[in-house]
Amino acid sequence: MTRDLLRDLAAVLAAALLVVAAVLVGAAIEREDGTLHVGWPPLYAYWEPHLGPGTPAALVVAAAVVAYGPRLAARLPWRALLGAAWGTATAWTFSLALVDGWHRGVARRLTTRYEYLRAVDRFDDIPGTLRDFTHHILLHSPGHWPPHVAGHPPAATLTFVLLDRVGLGGGAWAGVWCVTVGASACTAVLVTVRAMAGEVLARRAAPFLVLAPAAVWAGTSADGYFAAVAAWAVALLALAVTGHRPRSAALGSGLLFGLTGYLSYGLTLTAVIAGAVLLLGRRRVRVLPFLAAGAVVVPLAFTLLGFDWWEAYRLLVVRYHQGAGGIRPYGYWVWANLACTVLMVGPATVAGLRRATAAAGHPTRGGPASGWPRPGGDGRLAVLMLAALLALLVADLSGMSKAETERIWLPFAVWLSAAGAFLTRPRGWLAAQAVLALLVNHLLLTGW
Repeated sequence: MTRDLLRDLAAVLAAALLVVAAVLVGAAIEREDGTLHVGWPPLYAYWEPHLGPGTPAALVVAAAVVAYGPRLAARLPWRALLGAAWGTATAWTFSLALVDGWHRGVARRLTTRYEYLRAVDRFDDIPGTLRDFTHHILLHSPGHWPPHVAGHPPAATLTFVLLDRVGLGGGAWAGVWCVTVGASACTAVLVTVRAMAGEVLARRAAPFLVLAPAAVWAGTSADGYFAAVAAWAVALLALAVTGHRPRSAALGSGLLFGLTGYLSYGLTLTAVIAGAVLLLGRRRVRVLPFLAAGAVVVPLAFTLLGFDWWEAYRLLVVRYHQGAGGIRPYGYWVWANLACTVLMVGPATVAGLRRATAAAGHPTRGGPASGWPRPGGDGRLAVLMLAALLALLVADLSGMSKAETERIWLPFAVWLSAAGAFLTRPRGWLAAQAVLALLVNHLLLTGW
């Protein structure tokens, strides 16, 4: 056993102990005062071992990726690899969701009293609803919004309103939309990694992005869809700064970045990952005007229609503390959130991040001796991984992400999964990822 592998296993053991501590301490807190407001700390879930129609499919997908994923990722033509990654990630996410059955796992997920579809009928007059949106955020306001509607800017709910308008209304279509679009996030990360760190590392990352345990919560959650929009914003920026149609790519990136801020307030932290891309890019000065021009379009449109983002966020902070967010103890969640992240990203990502940290300490490995700002491929990928980790830590310390982060942090987890590119013996690590996802999905009834 090599020294690197021993260090990887030590990191995984430390992460596993963090999860065990979060489970034991969380259970004790719940028995004492019940302030965590989750069924199986640290996850928003309940202990309910079960099988479902998705079980055979999930086993087949997992076995196929473990057995053939690394070889196919190395040999497929690039465009075919992108399509295969998206299709396989979609199959993996759907199969995990269907472990809970079609209705409970997909069709009804976005129709509960907490969710966006509960408010679709209130958007008959879209401009009028946007002007009035902030008047219904606080709990004591008349006709207050459901939690997820109040907790996000209106573009999140408008997505499902527009689906309804084109004949794709209801929970089933909403679930299919979130899974299908959300699964494309892995493709966006592949595009980014290839542009910034090279095709070899992107190909090595592909199976880990496809088989990410985070798929347990991406199906069926609107945050999976949000993650994809944010990932494509970064991917277009990566193409722009590396000279691939820089003007149009930067403009498209800006448009998507503007949209992300109106899908979720927390997605503003995607700017940390975008900053890493700009830092590593060679054409960053040239693309900035086009990026900025695109980024103002969506905010300007919503502002002209009467929605005040800053006022809405101020009221959201108040609403957050009116509900469970004001009761859940920060002292527990500030570290237990990280245990949730371990379960989202899996042991391979933990080991990969350990290696990413080492690669960041030797940025010129594989690159020119001059080092920054042009480190080698390993160093550039490490910078992207550590930027995603930094964004996640900022979200954690903010206190606005106490619990449910296995869903909320999907936009960051999808980037962390690419750290698997640093690992040798990928099949063993992929098997560990699959086993974790299958155990979580079959032993627990997750809330998303």
